[in-house]
Amino acid sequence: MKVLVCGASGQLGHMLCATVPGHVQLEARNSAQLDISDLVEVAREVAALRPAVIINAAAYTAVDRAEQEPEHAHAVNARGPAHLAQAATQCGARLIHVSTDYVFDGTASRPYRPLDACHPLGVYGASKRAGEEAVFAMASQGLIVRTSWLYAAQGNNFVRTMLRLMRERSELGVVADQIGSPTWTGTLAAALWAAVQRPQLHGIYHWADLGVASWYDFAVAIQEEAQALGLLQQAIPVRPLRSEEYPTPARRPAYSVLDTSDARRDFELAGMHWRAVLRMMLKELTNDA
Repeated sequence: MKVLVCGASGQLGHMLCATVPGHVQLEARNSAQLDISDLVEVAREVAALRPAVIINAAAYTAVDRAEQEPEHAHAVNARGPAHLAQAATQCGARLIHVSTDYVFDGTASRPYRPLDACHPLGVYGASKRAGEEAVFAMASQGLIVRTSWLYAAQGNNFVRTMLRLMRERSELGVVADQIGSPTWTGTLAAALWAAVQRPQLHGIYHWADLGVASWYDFAVAIQEEAQALGLLQQAIPVRPLRSEEYPTPARRPAYSVLDTSDARRDFELAGMHWRAVLRMMLKELTNDA
């Protein structure tokens, strides 16, 4: 089975390439090799490759910078998926598109289900929601997988930032009133490859690691686990902050936990608690050290 992965140099794309199943013929393209915001380029590449499945892991993910660069965010996150959907439809490919918990406004009192109403708070979430709508409008075999709080051993993400700051500073303040589910690219990649092998699946699914946390909880766990593995030599105080004490250009949902029960059933994956998965990822860093 030929599978085209877009955004291959990003943290999720890197993991998809590293975990490709043996029966898959991988065609990996980074943003320099395939600019999904360019309709002509996308049409030409997909027509030449004729993949059975396209996984769109390409995204503009700078949540705060998107407020100053809405055109760039929409070019990648909205028009890019539309171009892939159009090309997929023309060649009969399945499109699996990765989206985000930030399509929700965070006012729910229970985990968000796939068909709950979307009300993004900022440009990033709005651009990702527009991309979802484009996939459903054009791709007859479209599958959307929303995820949350993604991190990896590579790239720019919360875990790597916390490890750096914990080595550089004498104390840290971290927001404690935004709640979600940290998710490792390793478990998300496994879910996406499971979806590839189930061509009957379409619509929207949610995938995140199990359990919930605030950013503060996540930071405390990072420090504890990293110390236990020898990645940090000493602990520093970590203080909980209210969102208003740490203002950012983009508003973020106060609660963006995703209900993953449908995906765990249909992908036939049990899922793991986020803290156990964090430990696995940090062990990967110790192996690389």
